[in-house]
Amino acid sequence: MNTALKSFVGLALSAGVLVPATGAQEAAAPVGNKHAMSKGYVWPTDPAVRKKLEWWQGLKFGLLMHWGTYSQWGIVESWSICPEDEAWCRRRGPYATNYFAYQTAYENLLTTFNPVKFNPEHWAAAAKEAGMRYVVFTTKHHDGFCMFDTAQTDYKITSDQCPFHTNPRANVAKEVFATFREAGFGIGAYFSKPDWHSPFYWWPYFPPRDRNPNYDVTRYPDRWKQFKDFTWSQIEELMTGYGPIDLLWLDGGQVRPPRQDIDMDGLAAMARQHQPGLLVVDRTVTGPNENYCTPENEVPGQLLPYPWETCMTMANSWSYVPNDSYKSTGTLVRHLCRIVARGGNLLLNIGPGPDGEFDPVAYARLKEIGEWMKVNSEAIYDTKPLKPYERGDYAFTAKPDGTVYAILLAKNDNGTLPETVSIPAELAAKAAKISLLGYGALAVGETKDGETVVVVPGAARAKPPCAHAWAFRLEVPRS
Repeated sequence: MNTALKSFVGLALSAGVLVPATGAQEAAAPVGNKHAMSKGYVWPTDPAVRKKLEWWQGLKFGLLMHWGTYSQWGIVESWSICPEDEAWCRRRGPYATNYFAYQTAYENLLTTFNPVKFNPEHWAAAAKEAGMRYVVFTTKHHDGFCMFDTAQTDYKITSDQCPFHTNPRANVAKEVFATFREAGFGIGAYFSKPDWHSPFYWWPYFPPRDRNPNYDVTRYPDRWKQFKDFTWSQIEELMTGYGPIDLLWLDGGQVRPPRQDIDMDGLAAMARQHQPGLLVVDRTVTGPNENYCTPENEVPGQLLPYPWETCMTMANSWSYVPNDSYKSTGTLVRHLCRIVARGGNLLLNIGPGPDGEFDPVAYARLKEIGEWMKVNSEAIYDTKPLKPYERGDYAFTAKPDGTVYAILLAKNDNGTLPETVSIPAELAAKAAKISLLGYGALAVGETKDGETVVVVPGAARAKPPCAHAWAFRLEVPRS
């Protein structure tokens, strides 16, 4: 383990159980401690993977995109064809009362999917303006529809049956990866391990029963081997034909031993033969192939002693839904600050529409987050958690050179800068200068009861450098 990783692990483990911040939490994201007690994280031993993991931890902020034929109906991604009685995946529309008619109509969406406004340069520019530094794109979700030019199935965007196949940019995943890579982003491939279109996962001989294979894999091992080979072949396509890939982000945690064994150790080794240092994120499957953990739509309530990333929707849904409700810019900014102070990254999801564009509200949110990041990004990128991590409405981060940031989080979207702020005395005592990012140096007042008062001038309060959260930099003397 290299020095930076050792220091991070030591810092996290020394923290023990951390009490969540006492400031008001955003209602849009549940705050829980279930991930704090997760056991079994395995630190990578491959030096190239450790180096990539350290690099990824410094990025802090990324873009996730769920996109497929389902965007035409404005419904939940994939799950409506899964015969499970859950409120969030119930079928709607004219075929809802007949599962097999619905499944046929759903799969026929291939023949009408034509996202003529697809323009990954527009996405990349907006994400870069927001301060995002990596992208994870859905190459295939559970329904099995492939957003890349796979040779393993015709259920893909480049199929002759799909009207978009004649577009010169029809190999959408390749275009997204190339465009974002050119813009300086880290590249992640989302890939669903289960495939509900594959006859080797949902065998047409039997009706599907739930999200799992609809046959006994121990009774039909040859069919399961065909599915394993199919999965390996698709992942090898992505690892060999789509340029440098940093992350293989695997979803569908039910595909795991003992019943659904696809030999993840061997698959990860194969992928890294083509992509040295690749981070493999076998979500929810604790062990050596889950290089970082991924709490979903949740801000964990404390610092976690292993690498992690909150994946969160910008709106209410992962996929495109017309007139969806979007989280406020202030909510998203404060989530980012809390997540970083607790040692994580934020992977924020936007679902493109059937025409290939984001909702205008999504672009507006990205622009507004970018305005905040232009002022405060140094308190976010390449930082580590720092005791006391959080106190009241403050979140704390630190640079490797010892610079400390105390980020004051507004209590709500209408919050304003106060006349004074209180910095823990043990931090303030080490600072040669205290500044407000986007404004300048501030006067330091008295220290009392373990807190040092810092005065915020009227000019800064009348015209604050940003909204939603304000970062105070504590500069250490140069040795």
